[in-house]
Amino acid sequence: MNYILFGGTGFIGTNLINLIKTSSLKPEDKIYALDIVMPGEEGVVPGIVEKFEGVIYVRLDVRQPIEFNFNSTEKDIIFNLAAVHRTPGHPDYAYFETNIKGAENVTAFADRNGIKRILFTSSIAPYGAAEELKCEDTLPTPNTAYGISKLVAEKIHAIWQAKDESRCLTIVRPGVVFGKGEHGNFTRMYKGIKNRYFFYAGRTDTIKASIYVKELAEFIKYRMIDNDFTGVGLYNCTYEPAFTVKQSCEAIKKATGLKRKTLVIPSWILMIASVVLYPFGGKKLGLHPARVKKLEVSTNISGKKLAASGYKLKYSLDEALLDWFEDCGREKLE
Repeated sequence: MNYILFGGTGFIGTNLINLIKTSSLKPEDKIYALDIVMPGEEGVVPGIVEKFEGVIYVRLDVRQPIEFNFNSTEKDIIFNLAAVHRTPGHPDYAYFETNIKGAENVTAFADRNGIKRILFTSSIAPYGAAEELKCEDTLPTPNTAYGISKLVAEKIHAIWQAKDESRCLTIVRPGVVFGKGEHGNFTRMYKGIKNRYFFYAGRTDTIKASIYVKELAEFIKYRMIDNDFTGVGLYNCTYEPAFTVKQSCEAIKKATGLKRKTLVIPSWILMIASVVLYPFGGKKLGLHPARVKKLEVSTNISGKKLAASGYKLKYSLDEALLDWFEDCGREKLE
């Protein structure tokens, strides 16, 4: 069989390939890592410079019709991980162009090759920003170009599945995905704590749903490789209950041995500071006005369906952060 990963050289793709290689791969199986950038190039996960032995790397752009040489089998699985996702960071059209056209081209590729199993990584962004608890049955109300593009992409994949009831589609909506190589929210928080410039924006009880990248890879393996599901499965991938920003901050300190006091600063002060400092180096500190605004709004996402799915979490938040710290030689989180 073939494991076909669109966005295979990215953060989640790299971890998923590593898991497949070490736990599921049979001698006759093949792994295809398909992406617009290759390991070691600018734009890929920092620190991923070497290609996995035995993995077939193919450079392609999901915004274009997809063709590459491979021998399809009835057991093939597509993992559609390709996306433009960092917010802020891209013009609105970039999210629509990649996330929507990518979904169209990946599902068309599956159609042409008779592939019946797709895993699509969406996001919690389709829920929109709000304090209310969101579950899989909540009506999505996205308020960003990224969230809108991901919701449309979900519908494109669902239309593909509806054409044949024997097809299997799993859609995962991860919270903030953290781990080695993420260079995102948790890495910025760690650096801010370490260098004493991380502050709580107005309050400490802001909820920020999250998941460890290795945990996400394990759940994807459980759904798509270890079990044989049909139909459509939609899962929020986040710890249950989701942690507050203070709980995440304290867990980072505990895992890394940092002794720091974290202060609460009125959000309006941080907003002014971000506007003033961003053009003069604030970007290096993650001090973007849009990020400051996001800090004070919860992503209150329920993980109850995941918890009741039969899958058993392998890492608590503390264990995940300690595992990440170990992966970095117990020197830092990066």
